Amino acid sequence: MMHDVIMVGGSYAGLSAGLQLARARRKVLMIDAGQRRNRFAATSHGFLGQDGQAPAIIAAEGRSQLMEYPTVTWVQDSVVEAVAEQGGFRVRTQCNGEFKAKRLILATGVVDELPAIEGLQERWGTRVFHCPYCHGYELEQGRIGVLATSPLAMHHALMLPDWGTTTLFTNGVFTPDAEQQAQLDRRGVAVQSTQVTRISGERADLELADGRVIALDGVFTMSRTRISPLAAQLGCELADGPTGAYLHTNDMRQTSVAGVFACGDTSLAAGSIALAVGEGVRAGVGAHFSLISG
Repeated sequence: MMHDVIMVGGSYAGLSAGLQLARARRKVLMIDAGQRRNRFAATSHGFLGQDGQAPAIIAAEGRSQLMEYPTVTWVQDSVVEAVAEQGGFRVRTQCNGEFKAKRLILATGVVDELPAIEGLQERWGTRVFHCPYCHGYELEQGRIGVLATSPLAMHHALMLPDWGTTTLFTNGVFTPDAEQQAQLDRRGVAVQSTQVTRISGERADLELADGRVIALDGVFTMSRTRISPLAAQLGCELADGPTGAYLHTNDMRQTSVAGVFACGDTSLAAGSIALAVGEGVRAGVGAHFSLISG
């Protein structure tokens, strides 16, 4: 069966793109491995109409609404290969064989590669975060740490005083220069240069190499992000972002490969449900216009 569009990834961006195409009565195949990037977070914030809702509930409701459209099929699986061929694209899945479509949308998200500090992984999404707009307010103007993984930690450090008392832990990654230190001073940010060895406690206590323990209510850090290998298989052009490569797209969210579109974290150097949903709309509409124009 030749589908109009195969959607690789059924999280927020993929669901949003799929909805536009379903409402255009196009045959859409959704293939999703069930690994949402925000699966560790208990609540989602900053998404109009869903503020404070559990991410899993938002995703489940979105899927339920999408599957009301009769032209949509859902396959729970991982896509391991994608190739262009005459008339469209062919994808191979881990368990369910091969599928074909005229257009392909990559909504695969990213994999977060976290700092190798004991205690950080198990607190990711609960006490260690990446987005102040998503999680800063709930810290109740408490004690906030910024754990540097690169000089880009300055971005977090200068933002976060709006959400609480902020300390920048440079962690041997960089030393603020005179201008940066002046900026930190103006924002009231304390700086700790001693190495962080471990995160412990019910919240997020940072244990330092000199034996001190600094109690915090939350920590913000930047992961390195890794996109799906499908982009390289298809020959899509990449762009360099602050945390890793992402897919370069035009205004209609088409990649450098004709007929391949992308949306969500895989094509945007930022991450939130609201942004992913908006980008999904653009990719779905872009793919539909592409089908119309041939």
